[in-house]
Amino acid sequence: MMEELEWDDSIRALCESKAEEFRLIGYEHVSADEIWECVSANYAKSGMPALHRIVNDILSLKATQFMNYLTLSALRRTRF
Repeated sequence: MMEELEWDDSIRALCESKAEEFRLIGYEHVSADEIWECVSANYAKSGMPALHRIVNDILSLKATQFMNYLTLSALRRTRF
């Protein structure tokens, strides 16, 4: 079984890879931390899933899903 530190490094590397993918298609200011926040927001109620599901969620994240997450997050932080 992977130790937590190795697991964190693996997940970070996947998030970096996805952020780089988004930068290559024109989303210049995407960070690995933002990718992780977007993906992990889905786990708030159910808790952390198995590693294979996390990997799948990161690798299958679409730019439109990510931008929707950022937009909704910004709206939630804005006070009317």
